[in-house]
Amino acid sequence: MRRAMRRDLTAALKNRDKTTAAALRSALAALENAEAIEAGAVDTAAGSEHVAGAAAGVGAAEADRRVLSAAEVRAIVARETEERTASAREYEQLGRNDAAARLRAEAEVLGRYLDSAE
Repeated sequence: MRRAMRRDLTAALKNRDKTTAAALRSALAALENAEAIEAGAVDTAAGSEHVAGAAAGVGAAEADRRVLSAAEVRAIVARETEERTASAREYEQLGRNDAAARLRAEAEVLGRYLDSAE
């Protein structure tokens, strides 16, 4: 799913499709954030004597990222879709139909990936 999203993001940027690009950028960022490890998970005990908690040496601060399963990726994209739909309802209640339409369009873009993953 992620590979298709990246490919489609490139196409959306080339076609200047702002709605699709915004939805895909946001979803891909959510996936990247989910792969990040917790801040305390990196061992900085052998750090710098000058700065507390600083890592010393080439690559000392680098850490492997989590690997998400297909189910986790799908759940994150589903959550992004649900958030957009809920926000669209809120905007509509406030009379912001333009923002609601944009969020619904973004939810529709992400929904296509959920439909194709089934």
